Amino acid sequence: MTSTDTPPLAPKGGSFLSSPVLIAGVIAWISLNAAALVLAGGYLPFDRPALASLPFAVQMAFPTVGMIQIIAMMGLVWWLTRRRAPVDMGARAPEKTRAAWEMAGLLAYAMLGQAGGWLLGPALGYRAFSFHIAGTLVGCSTLASPGEAITWCVYNFIVFAVIPYLWFRRRYSNLQLNLKSVAPMNDAWVILVVGVVEATTEFLTLPGITKLSPHALLLAAPLSFGLFFFGTVLPTMVLIYAILLPRYMKLTGSMTATVILGGLTYAVMHLVEGWSSFANPKDTALSLIFVFLTYTSPGMFKAYFTLRTGNAWAHAIGYHAFAPHVIVDAPMIAHVFGIE
Repeated sequence: MTSTDTPPLAPKGGSFLSSPVLIAGVIAWISLNAAALVLAGGYLPFDRPALASLPFAVQMAFPTVGMIQIIAMMGLVWWLTRRRAPVDMGARAPEKTRAAWEMAGLLAYAMLGQAGGWLLGPALGYRAFSFHIAGTLVGCSTLASPGEAITWCVYNFIVFAVIPYLWFRRRYSNLQLNLKSVAPMNDAWVILVVGVVEATTEFLTLPGITKLSPHALLLAAPLSFGLFFFGTVLPTMVLIYAILLPRYMKLTGSMTATVILGGLTYAVMHLVEGWSSFANPKDTALSLIFVFLTYTSPGMFKAYFTLRTGNAWAHAIGYHAFAPHVIVDAPMIAHVFGIE
């Protein structure tokens, strides 16, 4: 293990739970939920067939229940990595001025990449592209076509994974980009445990994959894995947790702030989801609020997972590629490609 992997992760001057950043985050979370309650008036205008039959109160509670689960999963990751030497993520980034410029430039590039997807999709007769294809996790009334799914995958992979990786790899090593393990055996153990826990949870709550025929499962599972691995798993891993996360840590010096920024960045990369409604200002506001309520907590977990292991591959394999994008999404992919 190199010297850059030995300083403590904990932020100076206070514990994780007493951090002002965390307190501000809790206040923001409560405020977003309150705003959604007022705007919704008892009804959420989203295209989410998997959740549509649930009572309004349950749909409103889902993000907060998810956040509680994420906090529990963070505790599990902490316990599984408690005997490891902490990783100094900030040491993998350049000095602060350069880190700030790189962070700002990459965020601007990411937003331009998203805008490009919003334009390219409709120009080809599809829906606007985001980090998820329409129907991911929650279903949709009109599924994507095979051409839409493949085009979305190729666009995201090139724009958000290949180009950023090649640009930053010229100057930084894979270790500095969080793409090389410093404790392979422990990483494998953490990936396995987290993957089993998350997969079990999803099997119990969203058992659609069990309804596929053996033939459909044999074809749809690897196809779902491949589409989502290149279309969202690698773009997420490279853009946010390989490149941006060390720069967040360098600039803030705070694990808490870095975890929250990782979560917020993950949410921002899903601004236009397949289930969103932009029919009027109220629906638009609700859609944007629910993007942050839905995606901030899993984004925070990915950040925490990466900070504890120093390895962005860990979250990508243990908490993204298989669960949920095979377990939950394989039935949807089977429908998209007409697999029976």
